[in-house]
Amino acid sequence: MDLRIRSARPDDAAAIVAIFNPIINAGLYTAFDTPFTVEAERDYILNMGPRDIFHVAVRYEDEGHPERGRIVGFQSMSPYPSATRSWAHVGVLGTFVDLTLRRQGIASRLFPATFEAARQKSYEKLFTFIRADNPTALAAYLKHGFRIVGTAQKQAKIQGRYMDEIIIERFL
Repeated sequence: MDLRIRSARPDDAAAIVAIFNPIINAGLYTAFDTPFTVEAERDYILNMGPRDIFHVAVRYEDEGHPERGRIVGFQSMSPYPSATRSWAHVGVLGTFVDLTLRRQGIASRLFPATFEAARQKSYEKLFTFIRADNPTALAAYLKHGFRIVGTAQKQAKIQGRYMDEIIIERFL
């Protein structure tokens, strides 16, 4: 698979939403429960802060058109929500892959690019939550140097069911 990682652009919004919304609508793999509009995603990309990171994985061998790539996954990171500079070294990370292409190494290609961009933006630690019922995602993060630091019980309520989330971190 010819897969390239690059920074997200506003014109990627529709492709990103086309990956994200089916995951949200299925009630799987994420604590997000409200689908995104293309306009909201475009606005998010346009208004990212200077320390935000947003990478897309583009596959270039789809449908016999090697010149046309298709976004098949993305990874975004923002500074840890903070009212103090004491957390400025921490970024919060999210990774999403097209439901039909999971377990094909797409996330594994996103991680190194995000780690390098995070170092360049003076991050020292990455942090995230993984739904406890998503062992595949947890395994992917652990493979890339994250470690489990705890469990937030009943952290999310998705489609009327409580979900625990595994808290993980990685130092750069």
